[in-house]
Amino acid sequence: MKRWLYMGMWVLASQAALAADIPAVLEWSQRVDLSTPVSGVVQTVEAGVGQRVKKGQVLLALDAGRYRAKVAESQAAVARARAEVADAKRNLDRVQELYNRTVISTSELDQAKLRHARAAAMLGEAQGHLELDRKNLADAVLRAPFDGVVVARKAEPGQAVAAGLKPQTLLVLAKSGEMLARARLYDNQIDRLKPGQSVTVSVAGKDYAGRVKTLGLEPVTEKNEVTYPVDVVFPVREQLRAGTPATLKLQ
Repeated sequence: MKRWLYMGMWVLASQAALAADIPAVLEWSQRVDLSTPVSGVVQTVEAGVGQRVKKGQVLLALDAGRYRAKVAESQAAVARARAEVADAKRNLDRVQELYNRTVISTSELDQAKLRHARAAAMLGEAQGHLELDRKNLADAVLRAPFDGVVVARKAEPGQAVAAGLKPQTLLVLAKSGEMLARARLYDNQIDRLKPGQSVTVSVAGKDYAGRVKTLGLEPVTEKNEVTYPVDVVFPVREQLRAGTPATLKLQ
């Protein structure tokens, strides 16, 4: 009898340790600093702070005049290289026919083959330059990588952008439709959670159905208390703000 009584008390104590309202703070579930991989001068900025955008939507564009000129130049180079390949092929066919009739020597045939190979290599190089120039032209336009909301705008028309080892942040985008509640739990609480587990997130009196995204493995010590970070992700329809207080309801 005593054994069952002790077991019941242990279960109740364990449940009490887990059941609690844990203070949390809202964060963006996904936040990225956006920049262009090419240099230039900002021509237009199509998005402002608080604006919701769709994946692929144009957010910013650089003056792409020089990139369009490079594409045109590369296209002309490809056309010239193709003409050279066609001429070299015709010459090779003619020389091969003469060689088959034993009219010319092997060295002349080898020269024709070499000319054709060089022309083909030049065409490949020209096509590579064209592909790179087309990518640079496309990179002069900054598009939204996912559905989101603009949380910071750091670029204006006329601003010079220098692409380098440390990209210059032009816009900051956060994923829309989803938020993150970040909290700290004691070891006896976090040990009873697992990734994907359901957790209720309460914000301003409204409850949201969340799930555990990450459980911290390294402790955070503050005021002689050791806790572990936990992130709970939850879907939202309305726009919430990062930094808003929230509560995790653990059962």
